Amino acid sequence: MLKRLYEWMLDKAGHPQATKWLAGISFAESSFFPIPPDVMLAPMCLAKPERAYWYAFVCTVSSVLGALLGYAIGFFLFETVGIAILEFYGVTDKFDLFAQNFNEQGWIVVLLAGFTPLPFKVITIAAGSTSMPLYILIFAAIIARSARFFLVAVLLAQFGAPMKEWIDKNFALATTLGGILFVGGFVAVKWLV
Repeated sequence: MLKRLYEWMLDKAGHPQATKWLAGISFAESSFFPIPPDVMLAPMCLAKPERAYWYAFVCTVSSVLGALLGYAIGFFLFETVGIAILEFYGVTDKFDLFAQNFNEQGWIVVLLAGFTPLPFKVITIAAGSTSMPLYILIFAAIIARSARFFLVAVLLAQFGAPMKEWIDKNFALATTLGGILFVGGFVAVKWLV
């Protein structure tokens, strides 16, 4: 299933309405969708480096708005929708212990999850279920998500051709590293939670 979603996202990166798809996926990834928007952001930045910063901005705004949906799921719908999402990611068994200490260091966890491959939706749902002050979630999400997406945009806009050439030559290695980071994010959440 994840491979089909990944390929579908790559296809949408070349769609005439790619920016709208990028916004929708960035929004959804912060609350429930399993694949990060970087899958679309990177090829879009490579294809149109002059628009890379716009794409990063779209990703950031949409992701922060999606974090609000994740927070709402955790706050209002935790027992139904929130639990189902956590079960999908395999973190329900340790979630209670994680939630007890979440708000003490929650802003650091939001920063970490927002910048790294950690599944951000687990953190936004946790923020809502533990009633983290909303302004902390928003502030940390803006910092982390903008740092992550603008870093991708800067690297690809400035070094796009050499990076694209390296990816073309080392596609298997690049996808393996991406897969390791993706799976590592889930493992890290299991370890943190």
